[in-house]
Amino acid sequence: MSGLNSKYQGLRLILGDQLNAKHSWFSQENKNEYLYVIAELQQETDYTNHHIQKVCAFFKAMENFAKALTKAGYHVLHLTLDDTKQYDDLPALVTHLCKKFQVESFEYQRPDEYRLLKQLGGLSLDNLQLRTVDTEHFLVPFEELDTYLKPAKHTTMEFFYRKLRRRFNVLMDEDEPVGGQWNFDSQNRNKLKKADLDSIPEPLCFANNVSDIIDRLERHQINTIGKAQPLLIWPTTRTQAQELLSFFCDHLLPLFGQFQDAMTCHSEHKWTLYHSRLSFAINAKMLSPKQVIDAAIAAYQENSNIDIAQVEGFVRQILGWREYIRAVYWLNMPDYSHKNYLLAQRKLPEYFWHGKTKMRCLSEAINQSLEYAYAHHIQRLMVTGNFCLLTGIDPNQVDDWYLGIYIDAIEWVEMPNTRGMTQFADHGIVATKPYAASGNYIHKMSDYCRDCHYDVKQKSTDNACPLNSLYWHFMVRHEDKFGKNHRIGMIYRNWYKQDEQTQQATLRRADWCLNNIESL
Repeated sequence: MSGLNSKYQGLRLILGDQLNAKHSWFSQENKNEYLYVIAELQQETDYTNHHIQKVCAFFKAMENFAKALTKAGYHVLHLTLDDTKQYDDLPALVTHLCKKFQVESFEYQRPDEYRLLKQLGGLSLDNLQLRTVDTEHFLVPFEELDTYLKPAKHTTMEFFYRKLRRRFNVLMDEDEPVGGQWNFDSQNRNKLKKADLDSIPEPLCFANNVSDIIDRLERHQINTIGKAQPLLIWPTTRTQAQELLSFFCDHLLPLFGQFQDAMTCHSEHKWTLYHSRLSFAINAKMLSPKQVIDAAIAAYQENSNIDIAQVEGFVRQILGWREYIRAVYWLNMPDYSHKNYLLAQRKLPEYFWHGKTKMRCLSEAINQSLEYAYAHHIQRLMVTGNFCLLTGIDPNQVDDWYLGIYIDAIEWVEMPNTRGMTQFADHGIVATKPYAASGNYIHKMSDYCRDCHYDVKQKSTDNACPLNSLYWHFMVRHEDKFGKNHRIGMIYRNWYKQDEQTQQATLRRADWCLNNIESL
């Protein structure tokens, strides 16, 4: 705490996902009037079992942000777990610091997680002014969210996305979308062929030394999952994040859309495919979504190798899906966290924590997640998510796994994607149908089925791909809920075209898989 005054006008809190150097807090001249606090807290390491790379990335990014602010002339108090171990929670720390520095006001940027908003909103600081400000990060202001979506009601993301395209003049030619159509998703579903694999660029990785953070986590007995990386590959400064953005625009965006749904057996050089891996930097606010969108569009306009389908597919993820999911979260919390429409109650299998399963698709997706704290959206939706949906895993346990294992997972973005999109636990607030699939989808979009212990072309034999029978078991046991769904009615017609002997054999295989789920 050397160099700090004994008294400031105000204390300003910066959370680990609020590392926004462009915030208006840092455009003011009164640098000496405020003390900025950035703190590691055990309440943040312990609310779920996080991947060790996730904890290291946030803590390193917080440390680097504190150093950058200090270098810019701001008064910053950066506290590690060593410094905060005596405080039970964030309010206890804030209360202590406000008294210690005799401040007249306490300010914080509005948290993006419900639990933190509730915690800070319940603060009681005698005779102090409490002020909440916007994070100045998202495109849609918080107070306008309910003009786009309504609580407990489904709003199609595509229509939401089009409104934002018009509002912010993104990929628009006056009143019409660039390219003559709004959505090029039909061109974004190509499988990687063998000849395509050699052309995948090696990922841009960094070497941020986090050995001191790893030592600190061990010293405080913080439980984590996943593989530690003393030289962390993820960006932990704004400069590194900008380098990763430039790398994506120059080397990956030309084929991003075409292969954004593809999956392949991961290796040192192929695990990222054409994905940007910018989500951690954006969610920690080292990059703004507008900055990312503008960079991608600029690359499209300057590079003839990038066509509209590539850039539109990427913009849709940032401007469309990311903003949409945030609106779903805030307009439905806290009830959303308890939704379980399908009454799923099964325990998450142990191999989700170690990756040792004979199902090649699950093994690939889980082991990649444990090794890098990362999997792309189709791996999350159609491999791990699909398996949990078909087998009826308790959505609370699915939530905890996704929230902990992925480096970009913050509850506002994780929960609607998991509980809503992958598990249909929200009864259609996010999706209009369950994203259930048999092994045929995995075979179509990946090379996972090659050399798998199970046969993707079989449904009822002892070596049949479990997803095939589990898919039909899921559809049959929930026919009362989905039988009249216009998007999947044909599936039930196909089921009833099968003879009874085939149906029963398929269901018996599914029952065996469910009863022996830990040995799959």
